[in-house]
Amino acid sequence: MKTTDQTILITGGGSGIGQALAQRFHDLGNTVIVAGRRLEALAQTCAGRPRMHALSLDIDTHAGIADFVQRLLAEHPKINVLINNAGIMRFEDLAQGRDLTDAEATITTNLLGPLRLIDALIDHLTAQRDAAIINVSSGLAFVPLTSSPTYSATKAALHSYTLSLRAALQGRVEVIELAPPAVQTDLTPGQATRPGYQPLSAFADEVMTLLRQTPTPAEILVERVGFLRYAEAEGRFDQTLAELNAFVAQARSSAT
Repeated sequence: MKTTDQTILITGGGSGIGQALAQRFHDLGNTVIVAGRRLEALAQTCAGRPRMHALSLDIDTHAGIADFVQRLLAEHPKINVLINNAGIMRFEDLAQGRDLTDAEATITTNLLGPLRLIDALIDHLTAQRDAAIINVSSGLAFVPLTSSPTYSATKAALHSYTLSLRAALQGRVEVIELAPPAVQTDLTPGQATRPGYQPLSAFADEVMTLLRQTPTPAEILVERVGFLRYAEAEGRFDQTLAELNAFVAQARSSAT
């Protein structure tokens, strides 16, 4: 993937991984558009940075995405990189009947949102030089967190969808998957300072190093996520599932 002189859209750019990557891409001389619901947070990402722009985005509806894409292409017709980063994570108890509002919202934001945005931009992207799509999945796509099952399932689905997309767009648009480990962000309460999670700055630095490799790996995997990504292939899936869930349960209980 070409990492300089690009026009890059990053969803969920107001905080966490999206914000960190947006600023690092901007530091490389790219024009960066950050998108999300909270314009105030997006403005903080952009503060003091020329060639960085904020656009509001309601990724949860067809109408919201259609309106966004119309505004995006009118203001930034040279966009040639899409980074689908926006996501939510909710904890759920599968052992009893429950309100499925959180599960349904997770599917809409984490899976339908990227699919709809890709579909809305695909004709434009295939006509651009050096075009790329980066889908941000998760290490939990490969070993699920049982206390956040819908989140894990949406990331597994996005992983599969990315494989199909890569094959369909071969030679036209570069398709990359970024699968983070547990990173210190505000994705869930207390996560930004949770011990044992990778510091955000270190994660973003490692990601950018991987993206600048030639050729760019189809999967961007920082060292810490290999524990999850290769668990099944290395014959330790059950052990990893137990260790992952015990670790997260302990980390969450220690923070309360």
